[in-house]
Amino acid sequence: MEFDLENPLTSLKEYVSDTIPDLFVSESDHMPSRNFLHCLKTSDFYVSFREEAISRILQAQYSCNYDLFIPYLAVNYMDRFISRQEIPQGKPWILRLLVISCLSLAAKMKNKHFSISNSQEAEAGFIFDTQTINRMELLVLDALNWRMRSITPFSFVHFFVSLFELKDPSSSQPLKDRATEIIFKAQNEIKFLEFKPSIIAASALLVASNERFPLQFPCFKFSIYSCEFVNEEKLLECFNALQEMVEMEWYESMLDTMSCTRTPLSVLDRHFTKSESETTSIITSTTTITNGSTVPEIKRRKLNGYSSK
Repeated sequence: MEFDLENPLTSLKEYVSDTIPDLFVSESDHMPSRNFLHCLKTSDFYVSFREEAISRILQAQYSCNYDLFIPYLAVNYMDRFISRQEIPQGKPWILRLLVISCLSLAAKMKNKHFSISNSQEAEAGFIFDTQTINRMELLVLDALNWRMRSITPFSFVHFFVSLFELKDPSSSQPLKDRATEIIFKAQNEIKFLEFKPSIIAASALLVASNERFPLQFPCFKFSIYSCEFVNEEKLLECFNALQEMVEMEWYESMLDTMSCTRTPLSVLDRHFTKSESETTSIITSTTTITNGSTVPEIKRRKLNGYSSK
């Protein structure tokens, strides 16, 4: 198996025209299962599990200075894995092992060195040997049917930009850069798991174009709506959700700025606008996994009603 993956800012020429339809046809195979969103809406355990896993993946990215696409890909693997596997409760070390394994696989796909020791420095009490991590990697690979060259929103960014009639070709880069920022942030939000990568890419570009080139926005919107592969209803739904996310981010940044003034009013406003659902920390009990241990069997969840549509 050759480990390779598209760069988030790869050029369109890497996707010749006759492969673009294939990307749209195959993108659903690289998403979490259809019942995963329902599971997250009805199970506090899986919500907490995902939040904690993403937090640790981003922490590893910050500590080890990984390429930003490595944690993005690791979260994609993690989402697809836990949507197809039943995760035992009451065993927090499984989460940490899964995080390390997904990061390791993502690094291999990017041909980047992955240090097991560095990734476990912050995992006080949880030490995993190479053999154990390799076994977990095989479980992940099996659950994902070895589809590791993930089709992500980044796979479609250049295609959609090519549909725009930009007055200044050099303006495409700021547009792609802003869309990339939005795509990275959207991955943390559960509600975006229901949208196909192509819809997220198109919506992120529309949000970015509305910010950067408002006068050309109607033309950009028409160009994407005219694409035969785009579902207009889903595009509008995703666009509105991304726009709301961006506006909320701006609002929170303004509150942070105001709170720095340390006036009684600004501090009080910030206190009452904070979310009550802050992520809680996992109890760090000491667990050591050695060469002689085995990874417990993780039962496969039945996916009744799953559709690749």
